[in-house]
Amino acid sequence: MAANFAPYQDAPEASRALSPPPLHSPRTSLDRTRNTLSPRTHNYEQNDYFQGQSPTSPPEPDTERIAWDEPTRNSGFGRPRSDVDMFTTSLGWRLDYEACLAYLLLPPAGGVLLLVLEHQSDYVRFHAWQSSLLFAVVFVVHVIFSWSSWISWMLFVLDIAGIGWLTWRAYLDAATLDRYEVPFFGPLASSILDDE
Repeated sequence: MAANFAPYQDAPEASRALSPPPLHSPRTSLDRTRNTLSPRTHNYEQNDYFQGQSPTSPPEPDTERIAWDEPTRNSGFGRPRSDVDMFTTSLGWRLDYEACLAYLLLPPAGGVLLLVLEHQSDYVRFHAWQSSLLFAVVFVVHVIFSWSSWISWMLFVLDIAGIGWLTWRAYLDAATLDRYEVPFFGPLASSILDDE
């Protein structure tokens, strides 16, 4: 197919047919807001903003861009988050609970167990990798400083604080599938997960 580079031609975009809007999103989280019986169509109005004409009605908010958990984002551990079940896991548990188990289930052993059992959710596998890598190094540091009870107790308190923080972040970020990465181990876990 040869290209025509003759001067004084219209831009190709003026004559090219535009694609129709997609009927469904590849992301499951965005499909919840759509009506599956009849797809939503956008009516676009042409307005000349430079001539002082204003649009006749304010634009509607695009519900496709709103996070599917927006009303429950600030919910804590005691409040129901039934819409998190939209993401499937190999074990059949909720995504946020399973990601939290990577840190709560005697790290690094819990992370290794989830790596063996979980095959569908990349979000859970990321937290399992991060937990396994981080707390394996922390275990070695504990062994090195086991001669001092004071240092061992300080490390234990830091471990508990770290486990609590990472568990909380894994729970909150499950709604948007954001990955909270700790320095060095988080990017390493992401790269391992991307190579799988």
